[in-house]
Amino acid sequence: MIHILNFIHWNVNPEIFHIGSLSVRWYGLLFASGFLIGYYIGEYMLKSEKVNPKWIDSLFFYLIIATVVGARLGHVFFYGWEYYSQHPAEIFKVWHGGLASHGGAIGILVALYIHSKVVTKRTMLWTLDRVVVPTALVAAFIRTGNLMNSEIYGVQTSLPWGFIFERNGETLAKHPTQIYEALAYLLTFGVLMYLYWKTNSKNRPGLLMGVFFIMVFAARFFIEFIKEDQEAFEAGMALNMGQWLSIPFVLTGIFLVIRAIKKPEQIFNNRQ
Repeated sequence: MIHILNFIHWNVNPEIFHIGSLSVRWYGLLFASGFLIGYYIGEYMLKSEKVNPKWIDSLFFYLIIATVVGARLGHVFFYGWEYYSQHPAEIFKVWHGGLASHGGAIGILVALYIHSKVVTKRTMLWTLDRVVVPTALVAAFIRTGNLMNSEIYGVQTSLPWGFIFERNGETLAKHPTQIYEALAYLLTFGVLMYLYWKTNSKNRPGLLMGVFFIMVFAARFFIEFIKEDQEAFEAGMALNMGQWLSIPFVLTGIFLVIRAIKKPEQIFNNRQ
């Protein structure tokens, strides 16, 4: 399956097995596994703060729906509207791939705003500061799923860890940008876990979310320079769609971090 010569020859079947018309794919398995592990991490965090247990399950439900719907619609509208406007039924076929992290982020923001108003009655920043910690880990799982699908990779490289994505008919080594992003997200997860458990960051609203935005979307911005264009309209652009969409997230992150540091620490009473 994988042979290490001058480069890494990658020809993994994205489908693990199928029964009739039902197939189980690596992407779906990793996506679901990431959410499950993220749920347990988030649950442990919130239980340590002694919050209302009902918040946890409802939050998990909101996040699943928001991430899938937001990421899918982000891909449809930001990258593939020309195709999907002619084939609207394909929008619902999420298992075929095609999720945009920026759309997922927007979907999560909308869902958490609703959850904060309806369920916790807390500020949206309080919820976001806790959600972004496991979210960074989930993002790493999703990018690993992209690797298993042989999609969203980089331009040609002569580096020894270049991947030849044979399933796509490639004969030249390309940057495995899925791995680069996954590692960046794992690093972000580690930093956020340290800040949450070892510092007073969770008592400074917006700080954890700001760090998440800066690390995730700055990494995305720079990695995009060595990533192949995902859509034809990106050809010749100084900055591609992913980079333009990353800039406001990074700027928002910087604003949130500065704001959180300047404001006094807040101690929350979670016994409700």
